[in-house]
Amino acid sequence: MKRKIAAIFAADIASYSRLVAEDEEETLRRLASYREVVDDFIAKAGGRIFNTAGDAVLAEFPSAVDAVRCAIDIQESLRTRNMAYPPSRQMSFRIGITIGDVVERDGDLLGDGVNIAARLEGLAEVGGICVSRAVHEQVANKLSVQFADIGAQEVKNIPTPVHAYMVAMRRGDGSYATPQIKKVTKAAAAPNWMWPLVVGVVSIVAIGVGGFLYFTKLETTRAPAIAATAPSSASSPEPTAPSPSSTMAAKAPMPMPAPSASPMAGKFPADSVPFINERIRNYLAGDYSAAGDYKAFALNVGGFTGASLNQPNEEAARNAALDQCQKRADAAQSPRRCELYAVGNNVVYTHGKPPMPPQPFVRHDAMTERAFVSKDFPMVRDPAKVRLENMYVPAAKSRSVALGPGGQYFMVMGASSADDAARRSLESCGAIAGVACLVVAVDENFVVPIPTLLRITGFFHAASDASIVADARGEVVRKLADGMGWNAVAVGTAGRPGLGVRAADEQTAVNSALADCAKRDSDCHVIAIGPFTVGPIN
Repeated sequence: MKRKIAAIFAADIASYSRLVAEDEEETLRRLASYREVVDDFIAKAGGRIFNTAGDAVLAEFPSAVDAVRCAIDIQESLRTRNMAYPPSRQMSFRIGITIGDVVERDGDLLGDGVNIAARLEGLAEVGGICVSRAVHEQVANKLSVQFADIGAQEVKNIPTPVHAYMVAMRRGDGSYATPQIKKVTKAAAAPNWMWPLVVGVVSIVAIGVGGFLYFTKLETTRAPAIAATAPSSASSPEPTAPSPSSTMAAKAPMPMPAPSASPMAGKFPADSVPFINERIRNYLAGDYSAAGDYKAFALNVGGFTGASLNQPNEEAARNAALDQCQKRADAAQSPRRCELYAVGNNVVYTHGKPPMPPQPFVRHDAMTERAFVSKDFPMVRDPAKVRLENMYVPAAKSRSVALGPGGQYFMVMGASSADDAARRSLESCGAIAGVACLVVAVDENFVVPIPTLLRITGFFHAASDASIVADARGEVVRKLADGMGWNAVAVGTAGRPGLGVRAADEQTAVNSALADCAKRDSDCHVIAIGPFTVGPIN
């Protein structure tokens, strides 16, 4: 590992989950197109993308000037592209930039510089850019850019406030918008004559509390520690850039507990909790479910958890569980925020169950399985392949990697079984991608056919593929239902499909699909091999 100073650039799409929920395929297609624009500008500006996760991008630049100029170019280019869409379907990035001391490990960057850039991105307006004071000082006299000082901002998991500035962005008519300055409300100072009264009241309260504690011998205990389980996500390597929108309630003074707190009724639904291993599930079904008093359980999509039992009140339970979970996630450099899953035995998690594919999640097939090779992992960029090589390949069994249709991925290592690893990787990947993912690898093998003759471009869904004429899609779905062996689909100019199914190798499947297509169509070409859509190798 080595330390260095770098300009860190963090970008994320505003309202990405909503866009996916409204129209998954169109959103993923546009995300790929917009990412090409972003990646191209970063490369031209001398930047290096060191992490991606779904809709998020983390990059480093040799200078703050290059980073800000690149961010402005990206926002203006995407603003032009968004004009073709109604406001509700526009895909806009927020961008945060800072200069910081970071640690480089296996091509990835870690440290406060990365965390602060992600928090600044959360402060940015939709389609806007937010920078730290260090960046502002470097850029102010070198680029003709207007800034709005939004002052010191309290951001999550950064101990000192971050002084931030908004960059003025160009409007559609060529003029520049003035960023909205976030005002910090300060409490008015109490009149001088009130101080003696305040001191007297505080003294009386202190005496009363001390006496109460003395006679009741108040004791507060915490739940046993729950170990973090899922060590890595591709996306968030987020991975995805840390989610800056997360907020954790500040710990308030704890009111005195009631003399006797009754146990909360009902059994905690431990079987439905996502992202966790069986040991934590057993703890939730046993100790947590049976405990009375005030308690809470928190988790994040990476599988990190926190629990608190026997707290003096509900607020204390919430805060303790969140704090415990977030400390574990931060210690492991997980960019995903922790959220409350349950208060008492009541589930309060608002995201529901992550989208999952139909079972079985994994189907072993000797004709198509082959040894896992990081460079052949589909639909991810080179930094992700490096992470897979350095983290997944040497990891202990059981392990699994799941892949999303937009290139999101999540790996689980050291699970109790291959089934557990597959389930958890699918849950975390699905939560990140917003759609069901696919298990690509288990332990040391690829468990789905990985095409080599053509370039993988996405996931293949015969029932909705527009390349296939509508009245033939049902038949394609039926013939591919078995899924064993090598399968290929070809279409011609009229969209009439030809199939090569249950072949012993990729080339045979491709040849059979083309020959079958030629019987009913012309100018046939292969559009899918196995579970993937394919195109020409560039």
